[in-house]
Amino acid sequence: MFVVVGVSGGIAAYKTVHLVRLLVKGGHDVHVVPTADAVRFVGLPTWESISRNAVTTSVHDDVARVRHVALGQAADLVIVAPATANTLAKMATGLADDLLGTTLLATTAPVVVAPAMHTEMWRHPATTANIATLRTRGVVIVGPEDGELTGGDSGPGRMSEPEVILDAALAAAERGSTADLAGLRVVVSAGGTREPIDPVRYIGNRSSGKQGIAVALAAADRGADVLLVAAHVDEGVLASASAHPHVNVVRAGTAAELQAAMGAAARTADVIVMAAAVADYRVAEVSESKLTKDAASGRGITLDLIENDDILAGLVRGRSDGQVVVGFAAETPAEGESLLERGRRKAARKGTDLLAVNEVGWSSGFESDVNEVTILTAGGEVVSTVQGTKRDVADGLWDAVISTREKNVTKR
Repeated sequence: MFVVVGVSGGIAAYKTVHLVRLLVKGGHDVHVVPTADAVRFVGLPTWESISRNAVTTSVHDDVARVRHVALGQAADLVIVAPATANTLAKMATGLADDLLGTTLLATTAPVVVAPAMHTEMWRHPATTANIATLRTRGVVIVGPEDGELTGGDSGPGRMSEPEVILDAALAAAERGSTADLAGLRVVVSAGGTREPIDPVRYIGNRSSGKQGIAVALAAADRGADVLLVAAHVDEGVLASASAHPHVNVVRAGTAAELQAAMGAAARTADVIVMAAAVADYRVAEVSESKLTKDAASGRGITLDLIENDDILAGLVRGRSDGQVVVGFAAETPAEGESLLERGRRKAARKGTDLLAVNEVGWSSGFESDVNEVTILTAGGEVVSTVQGTKRDVADGLWDAVISTREKNVTKR
């Protein structure tokens, strides 16, 4: 592929060197277009050496080839990493005062941007509006991540790692501009529920919500109108979904609240994806005041737990004609038992059209940026196995959903 990599003026530009290297090693013809500020962080000799192509920041170089539009016209894929707040603003308003700006206006190729800036800049209403505008034009936004930033502060704004950007960019190039979920109403749940014990404590789980957020964003980027029902999800993880013009976010804290929100949304949904990690049990009687050691008098505390309703099973029972219901199953197989065996039993019990089964543990599944799932039918047939970033998994899941919908139409 002919790949253009735009680089704007942020310290994260040093990471883009590795991204360019990965693209070149993958056999792609890479042309780097840095802004004037970007070369103050990483110089032209480095970009030329890594990309193996001449690099300039000026629209006045190579005028005979009309370089200021030729790069955009030739591109199969355009990546902007890092994308600073300034660059995002210029992209949203169509400013073209440098080679990167003219290249972006001249291209019809998929465009992928990886924002990088301080948290306050990322959360500013102007940046939020610019991101929303770019999404409506089909631009794929990767990140930013929540983590340590330059200057010692921490929060959402850290540029995604080169490998994550590469995976998202190659997936965008493969999809092209196809909006294969256009017109569909999709409901996705994400995050973990919290069941209160008292005003201070709760029963919860380690779900970050990253996989559910990725599923919602993938659907929206592919043309669907998405309602995201978010249980406990950190604001930094939720930010990208909240900024998407085709994602509407509602909050739900407990399993009961999640059940009510999903049940209401399911009435008009074409596809339902239950990616949230729902607590199986809740406390029978929630204390109105904080439980204290003094009250226990050294005897400890015994909690009486009662089972929560099975939200996924309820959605399956109540699904309308043609509606596709997808579940997630995070499993820790017992000794001598395979993940597939456990997944097939759950698929049969739940009755979902598709069940995405993934193994979790102390260091896998939850809170990670990568995942691996096996997608099963209700009858236990393996549809596909997808691994990679959580966005890769999300796109693989939607590919399976589309295939399932097509088969359902053929049957009717």
